[in-house]
Amino acid sequence: MRFVPRLRQGLRRRLLGTAAAALVLPVAAGLVGTTTTAAVAAPAQGAPVSHRAPAGGFEEVFVESDMGPIKVQIQWAARGGDAALYMLDGLRARDDANAWTFETNALQQFANDNVSLIMPVGGQSSFYTDWYAPSNLNGQDITYKWETFLTEQLPDYLATRGVSRNNNGILGLSMGGSAALTLAAYHRDQFKFASSLSGYLNLSAPGMREAIRVAMLDAGRFNVDSMWGPPWSPAWLRNDPFVFAPKLEGLSLYISAASGLPGEHDNPQGFVGYYNTANGMALEALSLAQTRAFQIKLATLGIPATFDFPARGTHAWKYWEDQLWKARPQILEALNGF
Repeated sequence: MRFVPRLRQGLRRRLLGTAAAALVLPVAAGLVGTTTTAAVAAPAQGAPVSHRAPAGGFEEVFVESDMGPIKVQIQWAARGGDAALYMLDGLRARDDANAWTFETNALQQFANDNVSLIMPVGGQSSFYTDWYAPSNLNGQDITYKWETFLTEQLPDYLATRGVSRNNNGILGLSMGGSAALTLAAYHRDQFKFASSLSGYLNLSAPGMREAIRVAMLDAGRFNVDSMWGPPWSPAWLRNDPFVFAPKLEGLSLYISAASGLPGEHDNPQGFVGYYNTANGMALEALSLAQTRAFQIKLATLGIPATFDFPARGTHAWKYWEDQLWKARPQILEALNGF
């Protein structure tokens, strides 16, 4: 869960209508290729499939879902390959852009690789899961159905653009890190690679369910009971990486968490800066403890994984940018994205 304070965003306004004309926008600074925004509907199963994805370029589309149209930012594989890396945001995911596109140099890192980056927008406090009901504390008017979107509706759309349904990886930070392992574990036909960066991988540990409740209230006043039900609900166990760890066998895994000690990317200024750094230190230290426990769990099960534990680093984007670069060779190998 990425709890680092950020500018609060209002809930995403649902778009009206089922389609809109494509709008061609100026090339975005620092991005690769042309930015196109289009409203599209996810095709039905069996719809015609393009044989190759666009060769490079950056595009924004809206894909139909049970939640309404969802904005997705895409950097296409440099040579039109069919591999894709789904990149998940953190707890305070914004409604205008996936933070991987503006907090990191992820687009530049993969600009010459034959892997499309798939970056869904929105999902604050969602854990990218299917909720039981709308959050009743903040007036939410939809029920989050992120697992359905990411494993059914979005792949249906991407298949029409030349992206494989099977040659995919998934990576996320904090909330998105936990979710990445969950989605990969339960959708093995879709994902070959999964990565958690500073994720929380033992949700059944003492105090964790209460901590998630408080964090979600702080990030948009979301009610965790609307997500997985009360703490005794079986949905909590279903979404706990420590519990479903055996399902990860055979996946290419990259998992990391830093020490929580300030490092090269920390330069706090003023009260807010020091508060954010202190908060990031505590959150990363908690992630480290959980990730170390998860490492032991996988070792006990005999499941190989790449673990990285930097000596310094807090719960902050530039450290996740560094980890993405470290994970990149393994991603390309798993997806044959060279």
